[in-house]
Order: sequence, then C-alpha cells, then structure tokens
Amino acid sequence: MIKDLNNMWKARTWMKTNVPFLYSWHAYVGYELDLFEAFKRPVRVKDVADAYDLEEELLGQWVEVGIALKHLKKDQKNRVKIAKAWKLPGTKKDSPSSGDLLKEMMELHIPSLLHYPELMKEKKRQHFDSEKHGSTVAKTSTLLEMLTFRLINQNVKKHQVQSVLDIGCGEGGYLLKLAKRHPDLQLTGIEINKEVAASAKKGTAAYDQIEIVHGDIHEYEPDQSFDYIMVNNLLHYIQPEKRQDFFSKIEKITDQDGIITIISPLQKAKHGKQFSSAFNSFFMTFDNLYPIPSEDELKNIAEECGFEQQSTFPIIREGGWFFIKWVKK
Repeated sequence: MIKDLNNMWKARTWMKTNVPFLYSWHAYVGYELDLFEAFKRPVRVKDVADAYDLEEELLGQWVEVGIALKHLKKDQKNRVKIAKAWKLPGTKKDSPSSGDLLKEMMELHIPSLLHYPELMKEKKRQHFDSEKHGSTVAKTSTLLEMLTFRLINQNVKKHQVQSVLDIGCGEGGYLLKLAKRHPDLQLTGIEINKEVAASAKKGTAAYDQIEIVHGDIHEYEPDQSFDYIMVNNLLHYIQPEKRQDFFSKIEKITDQDGIITIISPLQKAKHGKQFSSAFNSFFMTFDNLYPIPSEDELKNIAEECGFEQQSTFPIIREGGWFFIKWVKK
C-alpha cells in the first residue's frame, strides 16, 4: 500500500513538472502554423480550419488546450481570440523572435535529447546538418543581438576600432547594426553556410562598408588584420583540442592591442548551470558538435595565444550565456 502511494505521488509530481512543456508545445504549434495571427480577432475554429486548410478536429483540440492554458479565450458566440498577446511568440513575419527559439527547441533540441537512450545503447551519434538547420540557428542567434549589441558597441568606441571581423556572422545582424552607428567602420563577416551567407549578402547590400565572405575561417586568408574580432555562438562547432589552433589563427589576424569578444554558454559557470548542462547534452548527441567550454578553459587558451581574458559577463543568466572579452597583449 505504501509503495503504491509512493508511486502515485511520484507520478503526480512528474505530471506537474511537465506542465510548463505544454505551454511551449502550444506556443510552438501556434507559431509554426501562424495560428496566433489567425485568432488575432474573434473567429470560429471552422473558419480558420477552412482558411488555413487544417484538420478541424485537431485544430479544435489545440484551441481547447490554448483556452486551458489561457493563451486563447472564447466569447459568447463561440468565437476564439488570443489572450495576453504580449506573452505569445507572435507570427513568422516578426522573425527573429521567441518563436524562432521555440522552433529550434522543439524541432532540434528536444528530439535530439529524446534520442539519448537509443544513442547510448547503440554507442553512436547523430550528424548535425548545417545546411538543413543553419537558417533556424542563425535566426535564434540573432536574438542574442538584442542583449549583446550594447556591449559590442561599447567596445568599438572604447578601443577606437576601425575594422571588425565577425566569424560565423549568420545573417549579418551585428554588422548591420554597427554600420548604422559607425559609417566609417570597415566590416567583414565570414559565414560557412551557403544559404545563410547569401541571405547576409542580400541583407547588407545597401552598405558598401560591409563585406560578406562565404567560407571557412580555417581556410580564410584576409589581406589585412582586424582591430576587433567577434566569435559569437561558435565554439560548440570546434573540437576542444582544436580550439587553441583556432584562436592561434585569429591571433595572427588581430591587430596589436586588438580585442576579441566571445559569446557562448559556459560549462559549470556561476549562472545557468541547468541549461548549460542541457546544451552540452544536446551538442554531444552529434558527431560534429562539441562540448561548450568552461571559463577556465578559455582563460588558459587566451594565455597560450597571447591574449588576456579581461571579463566574463552573464548576458542570459538562466541559459548560462556569457560575453567574454580578450585583449591582445
């Protein structure tokens, strides 16, 4: 009897623990199918199903979940409308947004973590397809710009920077923001994903000061050095034993007294240990993604490569994301 009660208590506890996932799942479906736009004004479920060519019964059940979660509400005429729009991810036209983060989490992170038992038993890893997922990852990386651009801009002004190289520039968001603030700044971005690089070229075409290079930093041979080099959301693509070589190459193209800033989650840091350990678990399910660094690892690499690690600033405490600054000795 006691054992049965204990098992029931455990089952109820795990059910309560999983309630937050329902909010994420519901928001993801709404974002992916643009349903929050559909229910922006009071409308019948049948009319949305017809307009969006969706299975009506499944849509109706999604609506019922939304009402229970208070994402949606129903009026006296049985019409449905979004509630508290400020909490919801919005629509795809708002991209990049929290919806892109939900998309990456639901389509990439969670499925990979659910494969953990199979991968451990079969002693194998998945392979990360950068062509398939590169665009989604680039959009979620762009969300970090909202939190980190202020720090980047401060460093540009403090060190009187004339030239910037953004390694793994994504869709060129940082470069665009810098170009708008600093018309005389020479800006270069290198991006390994062909589709993302093309998008960056298109998005920055109005600024002659921005050059986008489609290529691999390991093969990149610029005809100049740079005052400021940015390494954003990139280190999990580089094997730990090869990170020192990576930064040694960067040191060679960094001007005297130049700076490097790094944006990355950190292992076993002061903030965000739960999420950073989950990030690590996700990365390690792939044979071409690698564990995130620790603060001590980066400090040691900085010393070996001729830099001084001056600061480690938390930018997303809950997620264990940090802004790290190196200055060339």
